[in-house]
Amino acid sequence: MAVPLKELQSRLKAGPPYDAAFLDTLAADPRSGARKILEQAERNLAKAVDAVERLRTMLEFERGAVEQGFNTIAGVDEAGRGPLAGPVVAGAVVLKAEVWADPETLETGLRELNDSKQLKEAQRESLFEVLMAGEHAYGVGIVVAEEIDQMGIQQANFTAMHRAIEALPQAPDYLLVDGYNLPGTAQPAQKIIKGDARSLSIAAASIIAKVTRDRIMLDMDKKYPHYGFAKHKGYGTAQHLAAIEAHGPCPLHRMTFAPLAELPTQTELL
Repeated sequence: MAVPLKELQSRLKAGPPYDAAFLDTLAADPRSGARKILEQAERNLAKAVDAVERLRTMLEFERGAVEQGFNTIAGVDEAGRGPLAGPVVAGAVVLKAEVWADPETLETGLRELNDSKQLKEAQRESLFEVLMAGEHAYGVGIVVAEEIDQMGIQQANFTAMHRAIEALPQAPDYLLVDGYNLPGTAQPAQKIIKGDARSLSIAAASIIAKVTRDRIMLDMDKKYPHYGFAKHKGYGTAQHLAAIEAHGPCPLHRMTFAPLAELPTQTELL
């Protein structure tokens, strides 16, 4: 008796890997509907192979560090360098060691892990929840606007990264850092240009940093509703600049950034 197409479709939607019995059943089924399901299953399998190969490529730096004898490798990245308002937030992530040996051990929910800028908001949110669920170690570092004005944006970036590393539950013995030679580290650190697209650990850190910062700005939108922080996250959009002109800056604004630096005084909205 033929397996109902509805059941075959349900097994298809569950996604790869598909067991051999399922594929054999489809191959032996003469119905046109079953042939279409088989074709889709084969396409899904090809995409899964491509995804694993991408993950393997993005683990080359981690595997290189392991070959040098390092065991706890943290990816580090920051978000929020350019906005006129809000904090700089850094993430540090140590993926579980099994992933370095074989990316196929990566949870299904993390198979889309990539540079946060290449992902949609819903994808970032989903990946964030998986990363925070306990299988992987993470730390978050935050430098607020007042500190940014005091130390400058470059030092603020470094400080946020150091805070994220220090927040890890276990000190890493090797760092993969997106875009910077991070000074003052207690462990060896490797600068990787465009690291969030080339290292899986840095990509994970970019997700932690970006989503954490976005959530902060969403909360701040409730406290300071005049500025539209929920929409632009503090970047210098036309809407944001018009709001600053109309209402003045608030405590979230970086007063050393143009055009805020040209204002004669700071007016705090309470």
